Amino acid sequence: MTYLEILRKYWGYDSFRGIQSDIIQSIGQGKDTLGLMPTGGGKSIAFQVPAMAMPGLCLVVTPLIALMKDQVENLKRVGIKALFIHSGMTHDQIVTALENCVYGGYKFLYVSPERLSTEIFKKKIRHIDVSMICVDEAHCISSWGYDFRPSYLEIAEIRKLLPSVPVLALTATATPRVVDDIQDKLCFAEHNCFSMSFARKNLSYVVRNTENKDAEMIHILNKVPGSAIVYVRNRRETKEIAEKLNAAGISADYYHAGLENMIKDQRQNAWTLGMVRVMVATNAFGMGIDKPDVRVVIHMDLPSSLEEYFQEAGRAGRDGKRSYAVLLYAPGDKRIMHKRISDNFPQKEFICRVYECLGYYYEMAVGDGEGCRYNFSMAEFCNNYSLPLIPTESALQILTKMGVIEYVDQMEYAARVKIVISRDSLYSINLPSFQEELLQTLMRMNGGLFSDHVIIDQMYLAARLGCNKELVVENLIKLSKQRIVNYVPEQKTQVIVWTKCRIETDKLYISKLIYDDRKEDLSARIESMLEYVTRTNACRSQILLEYFGEKHTEPCGQCDLCLERDSHGMKRAQFRKIEQSILKRLEQDSCSEKDLFLLPFEESEIEAVLKYLISEEQVCYSSKGFALTHKSEDPASNG
Repeated sequence: MTYLEILRKYWGYDSFRGIQSDIIQSIGQGKDTLGLMPTGGGKSIAFQVPAMAMPGLCLVVTPLIALMKDQVENLKRVGIKALFIHSGMTHDQIVTALENCVYGGYKFLYVSPERLSTEIFKKKIRHIDVSMICVDEAHCISSWGYDFRPSYLEIAEIRKLLPSVPVLALTATATPRVVDDIQDKLCFAEHNCFSMSFARKNLSYVVRNTENKDAEMIHILNKVPGSAIVYVRNRRETKEIAEKLNAAGISADYYHAGLENMIKDQRQNAWTLGMVRVMVATNAFGMGIDKPDVRVVIHMDLPSSLEEYFQEAGRAGRDGKRSYAVLLYAPGDKRIMHKRISDNFPQKEFICRVYECLGYYYEMAVGDGEGCRYNFSMAEFCNNYSLPLIPTESALQILTKMGVIEYVDQMEYAARVKIVISRDSLYSINLPSFQEELLQTLMRMNGGLFSDHVIIDQMYLAARLGCNKELVVENLIKLSKQRIVNYVPEQKTQVIVWTKCRIETDKLYISKLIYDDRKEDLSARIESMLEYVTRTNACRSQILLEYFGEKHTEPCGQCDLCLERDSHGMKRAQFRKIEQSILKRLEQDSCSEKDLFLLPFEESEIEAVLKYLISEEQVCYSSKGFALTHKSEDPASNG
């Protein structure tokens, strides 16, 4: 079948959108390909269609477990064989899934990047007929990207095992520098990038200067009906603001990374189905959200980069209807932003001190420790050694980038169960019917329950029993209290891994690339973010587009600056349009006022803009007429 026939058969569309066709043709020809497609641009079509046309299996690397599940279910629904592997699965389940890929004729295997480094995956992938590798959220591989994830670097190692397999990298946000870095890190045979414009014609960007952000947020939500997201910087604020919104009669809930997975799923589903209008969240809420009718995204705090802001703001209006991205700004925010630099990059002496304290914390001798893995309590560690929390976490992240340790903020551990009474005793106990069925199902699904703790998948167990996960957990706890089983619930914990032997602290070397260059890069990102909120003489959309490498764009006509009326009575968008036309004309040569009046605008409007350009010293007037100021300074222009 042709690509178009595949698109029609499985997805019901008659034509491709934007750069989808270009990307599909490129990867279909076996070329390493990078696609820059803004949120809502149809990334899944760009890799699923060519994969269906190629023999073998498409390996999809994505950090989003929720996205894996949704896409696998959607593919199965249209008759395409697909499965996924993630950290919540047992070893046996992972082996079974990989064996199915070897022998079962599957077309898609979704994996989290952390799975790529496991020995079982590396062993099995050699025997799988892989047609292409798709890297979703590809900006995560760039250390210059706003969301760098070291686990993505494992993709280059997988490429060595599959040297003839092409790679398709997809992302919605990347600066020109990150675009190049993605292709280098993924070992592209040659640079090959297709990009769509980052312009969102239905999205109005707005900055509100306010001393009372809560009141302004409530005012906006009362004014703009429909689904909304409110982003904040810390977990505590999510709950506080959700409570304020509910008190104001606006239905809201909150979401952050520290919540149990079950609770996160419930809240996201309630919001997606419209049972809750507003989700107040940290940036943990976002990637993989498939809700097209979000009418407004409000940022209570400034993100640390325009990439982060553009990604989060872009979750509004994916259905193409008028939507708003509103950023609330107060004078004190500038100081807070600059403090993030020192918080993220504490003094090098402090980083060395944190490393030394880790040695004391684990009683680790110099020369020992390589490969050792320990649970970690940030609160206890900081309390024991009188260390400030935020700089300490940043120091651990820098030590991780240096490769001397690995700090994992939240490692998920699956639930485990062991039956602690004998088999004969178990059969002699009179249990409620559900608990009896639960134990019987557990024993059928898992061997060795009487001898050791066995990892269990509670969602899968619930599905087998035809109930919800909460009922399974509730009864496992009851059985544990009766001392029939020993139940260890699923949990999240921080982890420290000593990737190298501990060295003398004075020999710890913090390189310029790891520290100085990245500190400078963060400073530049923060300055770009501050410029975005403080500039008044430009279009918000143009500022964003220029940041992502798009030049010579038109004012959007719908951001707060474009709609704001100047003293001369023109809308800012019209003013900027005339300004650009005059400057473009004067780039060719100096000209008279009469020549400028030939431009397709009212004479009074042209006069008003000329006065502004002269006051700003962009244009000067002489006997030769009007000219660009910088040209008058060029010796070649003097007669």
